[in-house]
Amino acid sequence: MADRDLAKGIASTEVQEGRIVAGVLDGQDVVLVRHKGRICALAGQCTHLNAPLADGIVVDGTLRCPWHHARFDVETGEAVGAPAFTPLERFEVVEDDDRVRITGLAKPGPTPETVDAAGMGRIVIVGAGAAGHACAEMLARHGAAAAVTVVNEEGDAPYDRTFCSKQYLAGKADRDDAALPALDGVDLRSGVAVARIDRDAKAIVLHDGERIAYDRLVLATGAAVVSPDFYGSDRKDVFALRTLADADRLIAAAGKAERAIVVGSSYIGLEVAASLIARGLEVAVVSDGALPLEKTAGPEVGKMIRNLHQSNGVEFHMNCRIARWDGHAAMLDDGSAVKGDIVVAGMGVRPRVELAEAAGLDLADKADGGGVAVDALLRTSDPSIHAIGDIANAPDLRLGHAIRVEHWVVAQHMGQWLARHLMGQADGVYQDVPFFWSGHYDLSLRYVGHVASPGDRTIDGDVPAQDFAVTFAEDGREQAILTAGRDELALQKEYLWEQHGGLQAGDEMPVG
Repeated sequence: MADRDLAKGIASTEVQEGRIVAGVLDGQDVVLVRHKGRICALAGQCTHLNAPLADGIVVDGTLRCPWHHARFDVETGEAVGAPAFTPLERFEVVEDDDRVRITGLAKPGPTPETVDAAGMGRIVIVGAGAAGHACAEMLARHGAAAAVTVVNEEGDAPYDRTFCSKQYLAGKADRDDAALPALDGVDLRSGVAVARIDRDAKAIVLHDGERIAYDRLVLATGAAVVSPDFYGSDRKDVFALRTLADADRLIAAAGKAERAIVVGSSYIGLEVAASLIARGLEVAVVSDGALPLEKTAGPEVGKMIRNLHQSNGVEFHMNCRIARWDGHAAMLDDGSAVKGDIVVAGMGVRPRVELAEAAGLDLADKADGGGVAVDALLRTSDPSIHAIGDIANAPDLRLGHAIRVEHWVVAQHMGQWLARHLMGQADGVYQDVPFFWSGHYDLSLRYVGHVASPGDRTIDGDVPAQDFAVTFAEDGREQAILTAGRDELALQKEYLWEQHGGLQAGDEMPVG
C-alpha cells in the first residue's frame, strides 16, 4: 500500500531486510529499506525521470530503478549508477515500540570520498556525450575536477541525447530538460575540435593549433549517423537525428509539414516515428527489412511493434528502399511512391574512429563490430589512452568475446567505471551488463545483455498483449532478455548476470 502515512508509522515487521516498502510523507512518495539491520528512508521517485522506486529492487546496498536501471546507494541516497546523477532525498527514521515512522527530512548524507586531484595527473577527455560526461562528472564528484579537461566538439553543453528522439522530439519536454548536470570545476572546452593526437608528446592538438598535454587521454568521440545514399538525399528537407541541433532543425521543419517519411525501422527510427505522430504528422516508414526490429528482437516482437505503430497511424513500406526523393514524394525501388514533406534518415550510426586511427591505435575488425579495440580495463593499444562509449570494442566477459555496443546507459556506465578505475576505487575489470530501453507510445521495452542474433530465443508470456519476456541464447547459453511489462525481471536478470561476469583483477584479460 503506497499511500500509507509514514509520519503515523507502520509495524517494524513490515520492513524486512532487502525489501522495499512504499509509503508517503506529506504527499511525497517515500520508500523504506532495511539494510544490514538499519532502516533507510529515501525519496520514492527516481531523480532521472521520476520512475516509482517501489517497483525496483534492492541488491548489494543499492536501490535500482525499474525503468532505466539507475542505481542509488541505500544508505546515502547517492546516485551511483547512471542515468541518474542527482541523489535521492533522505529522511529521518525512528524505530521504537515495534513501529517505524518518519519524522522529516534528514541532513544531507556524507559526501563522496574525495581523491587527491594533484595526484591524478592530467586527464583529458575528448567528447562530452554519454561516456565523456559521465566520466568527467564522476571524477568531479570525487574532487578531481581540477585534473580534468573535456574537449566538446558540439557547441551545446552536455545533454541527454536520448531526448532527441524521445521526449524533446515528441514535444513532451523542453530543450533545457535535456541538460545533463554541469561539470563544476572541470575545464570544459565547448565548440572545439581535436585535429590530432601527438602520442610521443602525450598531447592533443586542437584545430586552432593549441596543444593540451595529458597523462591519461580518454577518447569518447561517439558515433556519427550513416548518411542515406538515394538520389535527393542531399536536399535540405532530408534530416538526420543525432544531436540536439539536429532535433531543433527537425522540430522546426515538422512544424511546417503534414507528412514525414522515416527511413529505417530500427529502435531509433520507430521512436522518431512515434514522436512525429505525437506532433500530429502523418508518418510512413520505409525499410529494407521484412519486419521492424526483427533482426534484434525476432519476428514475434516485430509483428507486435508493427501492429502497435499501425494502430497509431504509421504506414509501413517494408522490403524496399528509397531510390529518389524530390521534396514531394519518395520513389521506392519497387516502383511505388510515398508522398511526404520531409524525410528523416534513421539508418544507424558508425563509430567515429578517425582520430584514433590517425594516431595509430588498434582498431577492431568491422566484422567484429568495428571501433577502437580496448582491453578489460578499457585501455587501447597505447596504455596511456582509454576509449569508452560507442567507439569502444570491449571484452564481454560473459560472452567470451569483444563487442561494441551503441547504447546510452552502456556508454555512461563505461565512463563512470573508468573514472572509478582512474581514482583507484574500482575492483576488478569492466564487466557491466549492457542495457537499453526503448519507448513506443505507452509501451516500454527493456533489453538486458547482448546477442549477435535473436535466432535462439524463448518466449514467455503474451507478445501481442505486451506482457512478455524473450530470452536469447548464444552458443546454447542465455545471454540477453527483452521484456515488456516485466521490469522487475529485467532488473533481476541484470543483477544475476553481473554476479557471474567472470574475470577479476589479475586474471588474464582478453583484448577487444
